[in-house]
Amino acid sequence: MSKIGIYHGFCGMFLLCRLAKLRPLANGIGEANSTIIRCRTDNPYFLFCSWGTKGMKTKLIMKAGRNALAASVMLALGAGSAMAEGTTYAFGGYAKFDAMFTDYSDAVPASNSLVRQFYLPSAVPVGDGSDSGDMVADFQARETRLFFRADTVTEGGDKIGAYVEMDFFTHSDGNELVSNSYSPRLRHAFLKYNGWLFGQTWSTFQDVAALPENLDFVGPAEGTTFVRQGQVRYTTGAWEFAAENPETFYSYEDGASRQSSGTDSMPDLIARYTFKLDNGGFIKVAGMFRQLDVHNDDMDVDESAYAISASGKFMFGKNDLRVMATTGSGVGRYLALAAGVDAVATLDADDNYTSLKAVDEMGAFVSYRHFWSDQWRSNFTYGYLTIDNPSEAPTGVTKEASSIHANLIFTPAPKLDIGAEIMYAERTLESGVDGDMTRLMISAKYAF
Repeated sequence: MSKIGIYHGFCGMFLLCRLAKLRPLANGIGEANSTIIRCRTDNPYFLFCSWGTKGMKTKLIMKAGRNALAASVMLALGAGSAMAEGTTYAFGGYAKFDAMFTDYSDAVPASNSLVRQFYLPSAVPVGDGSDSGDMVADFQARETRLFFRADTVTEGGDKIGAYVEMDFFTHSDGNELVSNSYSPRLRHAFLKYNGWLFGQTWSTFQDVAALPENLDFVGPAEGTTFVRQGQVRYTTGAWEFAAENPETFYSYEDGASRQSSGTDSMPDLIARYTFKLDNGGFIKVAGMFRQLDVHNDDMDVDESAYAISASGKFMFGKNDLRVMATTGSGVGRYLALAAGVDAVATLDADDNYTSLKAVDEMGAFVSYRHFWSDQWRSNFTYGYLTIDNPSEAPTGVTKEASSIHANLIFTPAPKLDIGAEIMYAERTLESGVDGDMTRLMISAKYAF
């Protein structure tokens, strides 16, 4: 092995060891943090790298051939074998543990049910209470999250970036018998070029910044817009415009089955405007227009749909109030984790499906965060959903849902949170049958 090869290997090992000792960069409460490595290759025989955290920065100058050493650096970063000039690479996320103790008013959901992972309004069991059982316990680390990011500023001043993120929720490929192994799932994968965004991320109709700080994955899900999907978005000043992936979620008049059409041809069109307030507060207003389409052996129909959502964060010193309200016709899959459908396929006098009736919905939440001290804080949250199902809808669909949450979170060290949360939720069907659940959740999370 040549001396230069040995040197390259040493440099790669040095970077790996150095990265393992780094403390992460803080990005604020409730957000994933990251370690930043900045490299430039403006000299063919030197690679200048710097890394660091807030208040600490170290530089290393390594003498080597550009390509071989760049490969060593990328091996250390897990980011490939090529490096763009002026590019910043970042990785981060958090590890989170949840212990949940839940009492259901009716039959206990199967262990692989989503409501055993996080609060899902449409999955709260309903009935007459005769099937209620003992409290069940669920321990998991599925919310653990990882992300990778690259950002570049060209010599001409253009900004280019890419972001990929994953966690381990929703999959049922693992089991609780031996290893509790679960596959990662894609949350975000997008690229940005100046004001343009291309890829999968939060819908422009959703305001992530207004979401409450609950220990549960979503919190007041019944009152929250919550969608990630492929889209093209353009941002200019306070305005955002997007064309996003369409998908009609519907049910039949003569049955309770819910399904996706998969035959949509027109993207969902969304516009949003942000009003900035003093002390970091804001108000956001978003509007959406959709064309619902169902084309199959039973029918060939379409229907227009629309919705509006307003959200905000209001500061009171260090404390804050977060609110969101959404209403519309055909907004089903965007609201309450698809507790309701976008539309119901209806029959004519000859028992043929000839039309879609868009379903009207309204959901809202309010959440107050209070800091008792620098290390202790609480969040008090209430969410509500009402669905005005058409008369043709099956009686087994959700009509109303609500939940109330209260937590206490302790931060003994930077980026480390330990907390407990109590939640009570209830659901009522169109038939009047209802059910509820009470959950105590204890969590620990470290962001890196």
